[in-house]
Amino acid sequence: MPKLRSVTRNGLGQLATGIIALGLCATLSAAQTSATSAGSPHTFAASGDHFALDGKPFQILSGEMHYPRIPRAYWRARFRMARAMGLNTVTAYVFWNVHETSPGVYDFSGQNDVAEFVREAQQEGLYVLLRPGPYVCAEWEWGGYPSWLLKDPDMVVRTRDPKFLAATSRWLHRLGQELAPLQIGNGGPIIGVQVENEYGSYGDDHAYMEEIKHELLDSGFTKAMLYTADGPEQIPKGSLPELPAVINFGEGEAAGSFKILHDLRPNGPFMSGEYWDGWFDHWGGPHARTDTAKQLADVEFMLSHGYSMSIYMFHGGTSFGWMNGANVDRNRYEPDVNSYDYDSALDESGHPTPKYMAFREAIAKATHRELPPVPKAPSTQTIAPFTLTESASLLSQLPTPAATDVADPPTMESLGQAYGYVLYRTHLGQSAKGDLTLHTLHNYALVLADGKPLGELDRRTGTETLKVDLPAGTELTLLVENTGRVNFGKTLPTERVGILGGVTLAGSPLHGWDAVSLPLLHPEQQQFAAKSCEGACLYRGHFVAKAATDTWLDTRTIQKGLVWVNGHPLGHAWDVGPQRTLYLPGPWLHQGENDIVVLDLKGSGAPLLRGLDHRVDDPIAPQ
Repeated sequence: MPKLRSVTRNGLGQLATGIIALGLCATLSAAQTSATSAGSPHTFAASGDHFALDGKPFQILSGEMHYPRIPRAYWRARFRMARAMGLNTVTAYVFWNVHETSPGVYDFSGQNDVAEFVREAQQEGLYVLLRPGPYVCAEWEWGGYPSWLLKDPDMVVRTRDPKFLAATSRWLHRLGQELAPLQIGNGGPIIGVQVENEYGSYGDDHAYMEEIKHELLDSGFTKAMLYTADGPEQIPKGSLPELPAVINFGEGEAAGSFKILHDLRPNGPFMSGEYWDGWFDHWGGPHARTDTAKQLADVEFMLSHGYSMSIYMFHGGTSFGWMNGANVDRNRYEPDVNSYDYDSALDESGHPTPKYMAFREAIAKATHRELPPVPKAPSTQTIAPFTLTESASLLSQLPTPAATDVADPPTMESLGQAYGYVLYRTHLGQSAKGDLTLHTLHNYALVLADGKPLGELDRRTGTETLKVDLPAGTELTLLVENTGRVNFGKTLPTERVGILGGVTLAGSPLHGWDAVSLPLLHPEQQQFAAKSCEGACLYRGHFVAKAATDTWLDTRTIQKGLVWVNGHPLGHAWDVGPQRTLYLPGPWLHQGENDIVVLDLKGSGAPLLRGLDHRVDDPIAPQ
């Protein structure tokens, strides 16, 4: 049963849903001026069917952007693009897994400086809707949860499990130290803080939602409006009666979704917390294309009715490195690509699209405002073809095993590892012919016998079995990849990486495994040599950039692997498509020589790469 709460804490909850001290001054009815620099407190609240800033009607016109998906050097430029489209607010998730990489160890520096992201938004005249989760979905690795939560096999995330709530409480309290001072009641730009995230699509435990609400209050989020967000039909399961509820929906659904909201919450306020103006891509699927005309009609509908809205995404950016998530659709695992372009108004590299211009015109017309001019977009460049002439076999320079002679392959999380690969190795005591089965494979495995590839198994395609004929004494190696933990749905508590159900060979269990952790945090530190390499190989080389401006690395010569440039992990390259290029931001480049490392699990020879001045996607049929 839920813990008892004091009258004082309940009083704070009521305060957070009423008039709250703020630090900005703007209203829709009075020229809708923008957020100012940090200053004296003001007030913001839900007021009947609308929101009120300092007691005056305020229509939230927001767009979603995520700080880890945008190079820090570009944050301010993206905010200026938002203002020029007519937005007065930005919406942002907070990603637990990038900040608390191990229990009690926090990182709010550099790219992870979320407080600076919020401050820069305010400096550029924007309010902020903060979505701290702790679960965020977002097509982000495991919905933003840190993988170490999975190390305890008995912990159940997104429930009232005391162990999960204790970890959540510690995290939110630490986050409060960073962001509570930036609430509008303290002179900052944060006008709203979302409680959990689309919980009605997952469960209906209102006591759990109350726990998360009170943890936010206890963490200092008492001077901004708390609210919930769900699909229209899920409001009864995921919302709290004392908090405003906003709705999430997509193309062509505006009128019907707001009708449901009116029926369930006739007194309002009325807002779309996520209006999906695009969609995302899965490896092996087609590139998403959406209908701008239908989306414009939805935006015009919301504007004309005075509804508040947040466009998801205004700018998607990139899920760099290992941060892509995955879905499970009808039991089919669908890992997301690294590009989070989303077919959004501002494309992956920060360039305005025809959708941007259409939304801008609609907002200007509805608000009767002269908008700031559209800023110049970042420059792009091509990079001449270059060959990676140095290589290192991934399997020839293995570290000391993290576990030895264990019965079954241990999970990545049990080894204290978050991302990358785990190599499992055993020796056959006798010959065997038949099915080699990796039961409940998460997520992809390269199978080798005495160092030679036998084949691949893939959760994405539902393949867990390979026909083999192996002599006694064979060294059997399974190289397992975290292709992305699922970020949405009921599988969340079971998203460990590895071979969860053990290995059988010709129907008999196969035991006696060594496990080697390969997080590949610094692949440039491998011992490279000027020679070609075949199989699971790392390749290293250099290229010359004319300037520190954006480019797209053409990865069509890589079959299955990853790319790092100047130490920055860009993301996956995979010949199943649809993503064929990796966005390489200009701020991560040097004018002149740059270092690059490529992993290809199916390497052959020396890879030839180049930089393009545009992205490439292949609209191929799903496999």
